[in-house]
Amino acid sequence: MRRFQPTAYLRTTPWAHRATPLGMGFGKTRFASPVDAFKLVYIAKDLPTSIAEAIVRDRFEGAAARALTMADISDWGVCAVDATARLRVLDLRKDGCFQLGISTDIVGAKAQDEARLFSQTLYDTSDLDGILYHSRLRKKDCVAVYDRAVDTKLAAEPVVELETLAALVPALRSLKIDVIV
Repeated sequence: MRRFQPTAYLRTTPWAHRATPLGMGFGKTRFASPVDAFKLVYIAKDLPTSIAEAIVRDRFEGAAARALTMADISDWGVCAVDATARLRVLDLRKDGCFQLGISTDIVGAKAQDEARLFSQTLYDTSDLDGILYHSRLRKKDCVAVYDRAVDTKLAAEPVVELETLAALVPALRSLKIDVIV
């Protein structure tokens, strides 16, 4: 367990959900409950990582062109998220999985079933606020925050349209993605 207080982390979220920047639903994400027992908010250290995790994911596997259309981008927003108190997280960056004697597939595999089962066990057997890990796509810091800590320990700025950010073009360049107008 580690105490961690992220500041100015970013959440990329569908524009349709802009009114609830920290809103959560049940999903099929890396650390989601396999039985819909809890919800999560995912935040990333930087804009490229947030975009890669939320929008890009594995869409360019085997594709010759790495391009998004404006329609792909215009459906998304982004907001800054700060922890108002230190989060109690399990740190799976670096050698966290090795130290715990658990599979590195939990943080590194494309398949997510093992990570979901692990997260469910962690949620059920601890009072941790979430999991600190490296994005498998970018190897940058991300935090999956359990629903039990979101309302009491996170605060978000309003969601802004992703396409209006000056940082969007450099973020996409760093991901080696072109935008088709």
